[in-house]
Amino acid sequence: MNAAEIERSIIKKFRKEIWCPFIKSVKRYELISEGDRIAVCISGGKDSFLLAKCMQELCRHGKFAFGLEFIVMDPGYAPENRRRIEENATLLGIPVHIFGSDIFAVVDSVTQGSACYLCARMRRGYLYEFAKKLGCNKIALGHHFDDVVSTTLLSMFYGAEIRTMMPKLRSTSHPGMELIRPLYAVRERDIIAWAEHNGLHFLGCACRFTERVADKEEESKRKEMKELLAHLEKANPAAADNVFRSLHNVALDCIVGWRKGGKRGDFLQDYDK
Repeated sequence: MNAAEIERSIIKKFRKEIWCPFIKSVKRYELISEGDRIAVCISGGKDSFLLAKCMQELCRHGKFAFGLEFIVMDPGYAPENRRRIEENATLLGIPVHIFGSDIFAVVDSVTQGSACYLCARMRRGYLYEFAKKLGCNKIALGHHFDDVVSTTLLSMFYGAEIRTMMPKLRSTSHPGMELIRPLYAVRERDIIAWAEHNGLHFLGCACRFTERVADKEEESKRKEMKELLAHLEKANPAAADNVFRSLHNVALDCIVGWRKGGKRGDFLQDYDK
């Protein structure tokens, strides 16, 4: 497969599964505006590379003008992993900016807390900084439908709260910058099918120490949530869809307590009014 054939597969063969949910998310959550300059963040995995191709296609044929930069942060990849990213970027026709950081070395020295969580937070800061240097006002990440649903379940089962991964967020540490997730409604199984159809081979987690801490980290819990969803979908094929839809259909009259902007409230405040 060449880049043109891979691009056509998104629009043609996977139109219903990938292209339409991508476009729907961009429109529904108002992710892109005229004149935006967006840094598409590529980790080397299937999700971020698909996002890059979708954003390229939208930029070329969309109804309004916006700019794109494609950025890859090398946090200390093994040489063969960095080479795989570079080769895939060339194959897919994605002009990437690669910049280095020492995140793996820093996180590998941490002995307490979640290494995966710390890594993700540090990555985001580096990505914002580099994107800003390129004149971007937004960064786009490759999180998808399954990430959204598993995050929701994680918050309930392990965090004792109901919260989810938002389709867009304003940065609190980098004023004027915003994070967007255009693959918000795309299922992971369809991303996998797209990669396999095109004979593409991407990185999984290229972290140095994932295996050493796998049983202790957040990623193992995410895997647990995905396995739970797969089990639920065997009995009810709409299970994951219903969790996702429920995030857009919260019945506030039937919520016992909540918090917003640092303030807490509960149903008793208005119960006798």
